[in-house]
Amino acid sequence: MKTIVKSLILCALFTLNVNAQKQPNILWIITDDHRADALECYNQATTGKKESSIGYVSSPNIDKLASEGVLFTNSYNNSPACGPSRGSLVSGRYPFRNGHYAFELTHQNPDFVKPSFLQTLQTKGYKTALFGKGDSYIFKWGPGQGYRDAGLYNFKVHFKHDLQKNNIGDLWGHDVYDKNGKWKKLGTQETAKLPNGEMISYYTKRANGNLTSEDLEKRAQVEKKFEILRGYKRYNKNLIFGGENPMPAGETVDGKLVYELKSYLANADKNYKTTWGKTVKGADSKKPLLVNLGFHLPHTPVLPPKEFRDKFKKTKYNIPEFNRKQLDKFTPQMMRYYKNLNMYEMDEKDKLQAIQDYYAFCAYGDSLIGDAVEAFKKYNKEHNQEYLIVFTVGDHGWHLGEQGIEAKFTPWKQSTQGAIIMVSSDKTKVPAGVVNNHMVEYVDIAPTILTSGGVNVASKEYNYLDGISLFETLNSPKQKRDYIVGEISLIAGHRAYIRSKDFSFSMRTRPQKKSAPNENIKWALNCPVEKAELALYDLRTDPLENNNIATDKEYRKLADWFRNRLGNIVLGDGRIECDWSKANTYNISNFAKGAHNGVLNIPTHLIPEVN
Repeated sequence: MKTIVKSLILCALFTLNVNAQKQPNILWIITDDHRADALECYNQATTGKKESSIGYVSSPNIDKLASEGVLFTNSYNNSPACGPSRGSLVSGRYPFRNGHYAFELTHQNPDFVKPSFLQTLQTKGYKTALFGKGDSYIFKWGPGQGYRDAGLYNFKVHFKHDLQKNNIGDLWGHDVYDKNGKWKKLGTQETAKLPNGEMISYYTKRANGNLTSEDLEKRAQVEKKFEILRGYKRYNKNLIFGGENPMPAGETVDGKLVYELKSYLANADKNYKTTWGKTVKGADSKKPLLVNLGFHLPHTPVLPPKEFRDKFKKTKYNIPEFNRKQLDKFTPQMMRYYKNLNMYEMDEKDKLQAIQDYYAFCAYGDSLIGDAVEAFKKYNKEHNQEYLIVFTVGDHGWHLGEQGIEAKFTPWKQSTQGAIIMVSSDKTKVPAGVVNNHMVEYVDIAPTILTSGGVNVASKEYNYLDGISLFETLNSPKQKRDYIVGEISLIAGHRAYIRSKDFSFSMRTRPQKKSAPNENIKWALNCPVEKAELALYDLRTDPLENNNIATDKEYRKLADWFRNRLGNIVLGDGRIECDWSKANTYNISNFAKGAHNGVLNIPTHLIPEVN
């Protein structure tokens, strides 16, 4: 009898182990404002050189990760800003189909909303955890809105809410409120934390408009000590585009995020204390795990630790050239990008520092990513479980002088292109050492991770997903799509973009005047062409997008064709505009249903020949 019981126990344990193997643990890494050319492996795959077109970069840990799996070099986000990009990532839907175009406080109450892929994984047995920046701006509905956790993650360590509010970090900005009564905003402060624990805080903006002499003195002290470089003259004068991190490597806010992740994995199935003294429980080794590691870097404030900054401080770079004659062909929206996000007005010394410190910050991120990946692999090895690692290189890109700006927010390549690296412990699913140049979009992340988690995304239940699983792309000899699309409404109003192998096109999609959901939805198709603000680039001769040819005689008909093609896709094929201040008020536009079919088919007579 004892032998039979023992055998049954062993059989049960074996069954549990087999079941665990069916659903791999998933590590989803996202960096912020991260250019793909900060990766040597990306540059090597696309240009044959390790350095970027600007100069030296360093990414040994990411290069190693790429060598273990597939590097997707032709990856594009669907909105070049944190909130709408991450909203499209977790929903698996384009901004024009989830109604999320900027930093709206979206919620899941409207009946058109579907679960995030994270919530779907939870129903399949996964425990989901976030370390760092999530910021998909998806909340629970409540009158007046505000921060209400939608439950995307079972466990969270947020860089603002858990670390910085407990004075764990380096140098950060934060709003200050009078907590008595009506929570009146008093202003915005910066706080610098020094290695000895000293905190230096000062206002950068006061509600009454008057900074004190103490504010100015402390700010000057910090700026001098850490060689702080401020950026824009118009949009946000307090943004930090360069300088030395007050804290050493590993002790920055991103370093602490990795430390917390490692603690969570190392303390599986038991209680432990976080850096700020809270008792929490580690990973549940009996459940499949999805971890979203959301780095803040290399987002502003761009502050690499001294150890990394010193390696880049004397490096010379090819500062991107900008010819002011380009402005002659900028549309009004594009001029607003240029005026608000200007880098051209910096002197050469500041431009160089901005580039040096940016790539140094990326190199520091590479080190942290290597540390996190090794800890994740160790967890899987100890628990005899399979894994999938997906690295989204930047929720969007970053300009370092291209088009005269230092920014994101635009339809140009530097804002919209990134890269994706995918690695599996099972090389039959994701082979090692592969470079894939097929055109992929960030909405592809959701069906990819769902597929890995055992979800059949081909079933009707998931037909709301806009993306294509990267497993399909990986196993297809042909491109799965001819173009990518996206839309943004920040800085200069609504602007949508479409990009193919040979052309890049963008246009204003909604009038500047705020309207009711989908009111006058065909405006961009019917208004005078100059109001639609067309921008067209022939990538065959102008890969850097320096010459807008939309009004050139030989390209006008092609630009008009793109206007109708893109307009029908983003305005007429399931476009949603929602009043997020209300529980369930929205409109869906379907006047061109089926327009977004992934096939471009430009009439050949519209395409000018080039030498």
